[in-house]
Amino acid sequence: MAFSVSPSVIVREVDASQAVPAIANPPAAMAGVFRWGPTNEPILISSENQLVDRFGAPNNNNYETFFVASDFLSYSNALYVVRADDGSAIADSTEIVRDGNNEIIAESSTYGAFAAKYPGDLGNALEVTWVSSTGYENDWRDVAEIPQNKISNSSIAQTVSFNASAISFEVGNTAQLSALTVGDVLVVGNESIGYQELKVATFTETAGTVTEGVGNSAITYVALYDYNITFSNRYTLAETSLNKLALTRKWQHNASFSRKPDANHIHISVIDKTGVISGTKGFMLEKFENLSTTVGAVSPQGLTNYYGTVIENFSEWVKVANSTVIGTAASALSKYEVMEGGTDATTETTATLAHIGFALDTLKNSNEIDIAFVLQGKGDDAATRANYIVSNICETRKDCVAFISPSKEAVVDELKMNAKLTNAIAYRNKVQNSSYMFVDSGYKYRYDKYNDMYRWTPLNGDMAGLAARVEAWESPAGFRKGVIKNVVKLAFNPNKTMRDALYGADINPVMSQVGQGIVLFGDKTGLGMTSAFDRLNVRRLFIAVEKAIATAAQGFLFELNDEFTQTQFKNIVDPFLRDIQGRRGIIDYRVISDTTVNTPEVVDQNKFRASIFIKPARSINVIELTFVATRTGIEFDEIVGQLT
Repeated sequence: MAFSVSPSVIVREVDASQAVPAIANPPAAMAGVFRWGPTNEPILISSENQLVDRFGAPNNNNYETFFVASDFLSYSNALYVVRADDGSAIADSTEIVRDGNNEIIAESSTYGAFAAKYPGDLGNALEVTWVSSTGYENDWRDVAEIPQNKISNSSIAQTVSFNASAISFEVGNTAQLSALTVGDVLVVGNESIGYQELKVATFTETAGTVTEGVGNSAITYVALYDYNITFSNRYTLAETSLNKLALTRKWQHNASFSRKPDANHIHISVIDKTGVISGTKGFMLEKFENLSTTVGAVSPQGLTNYYGTVIENFSEWVKVANSTVIGTAASALSKYEVMEGGTDATTETTATLAHIGFALDTLKNSNEIDIAFVLQGKGDDAATRANYIVSNICETRKDCVAFISPSKEAVVDELKMNAKLTNAIAYRNKVQNSSYMFVDSGYKYRYDKYNDMYRWTPLNGDMAGLAARVEAWESPAGFRKGVIKNVVKLAFNPNKTMRDALYGADINPVMSQVGQGIVLFGDKTGLGMTSAFDRLNVRRLFIAVEKAIATAAQGFLFELNDEFTQTQFKNIVDPFLRDIQGRRGIIDYRVISDTTVNTPEVVDQNKFRASIFIKPARSINVIELTFVATRTGIEFDEIVGQLT
């Protein structure tokens, strides 16, 4: 603080604007087996389309996990997804050949420049093609440059037949052609008949040699070159004489680029070779134009232009595996690298807690990631995943709720209704008691548009989604707020007696009712005892209030523990709780932060204490309606209050 003896104006600021932050609705989170994407890294997803783009569409190996995430995103728009690292292999185009001593045979091995970005069988659908400046397009043979007749037999004309899928011809020993790459395109034709593009399927060159003389005076030399080329499509032009056709070789994808790359630059395209990713065979997933092969290169706009850096930062599908393959791209290159060897090591059914556990552990630290719910996804019959989530995530953080569904074996594979009830309760009893847990009654039958079929999927994504749609202190259940989306029928539709049994075991029934749809009909946590915290709305209210006030309290660290600070704390908490009270979340409250709790002993320990008493609002679980018939002469005031 400034000090002055002579007359002056001293300016100082006092920040009295502190307040408790508004209650936020943090994202949910889940971990599981997915077909694509980074492993053991939480990725924030806002829609089903983004989920597919980042982690791949569902298949038979992970549809339950996928649709739990998808169903949650139909109610909310924020979900952290963690793909478990289950040991799946990455696809690439490198093939190593070894001899009997396990030594690499370099001349027989092939090395690809690129590999799939992430592990998984989905990487096998990729093809990466790239081209240098001189490999982009060149005149392979002009009209009349292919001899009219064969050199080895001048009585045979060199022709191509209509509807042919191959050509063969010979040229002289001074007219050797540059090699074609399988995947290149030959533009065939002339000005009279037009031009046609033929995609090269195979290319072979054979040198025709002649030996003259005998014994030590014998001389062998190349007299001609014989070329055989097959195509993946057929020749349909009118001209049959190869002598009258021009042949131009070009990179297969040059029509998708504006021009050829500069010297020491390359174009790169990433292709969905099989159509598994995009639904269209040969669809171009990504393209990168005129990237430099010089490390550290920048574009005229000042942006990074080195191909290795650009691919690392911007490609969702591939990564650079071997930069020496491309080098400086000084020679005529057009390459088509087909990815192979990618595998899915496990399915969502065979994945163990050893795989899923490491992915879940990325959600443990509340200082690193803010979440409100943890979705179980697919459960195992032993409930090991459910217990791990409750014990190691929710009970550790104490600021989020686990949403759990019984296993498929318990309620889908079992056909008898009473057995489904018994199995669901048995599954619940395998999971530890916790107010940070919410258990539903099973599975739903829903449509899978990606595979055009119907599937059974867990309900825990829907349960968390319903909770995300309401205020923290509101119950997500009932005919107004608890209607389930994307459902045809339930695997287990409990009747009233069964619902009573489920509710007594802290399982929240999901039921189907004529005229009302399929709804969540319970809001109990898994606390296992009678308490205010045996209801989801109360548990979520306290999580929200505790997090918000704790955040505001951080601003008081290292302040002086005196009456001013104690009053200031109360003055910022009071309006916050009063607002929630006005929105029907709290019946009553009291904040005590004065010397009643901050005794001299507490102050001397450099501590600050505040006690916050809250009477939470309770949801209605039972409605009793009493209808009374009276005699005509009875006054209602005489009997009101006498009947219970």
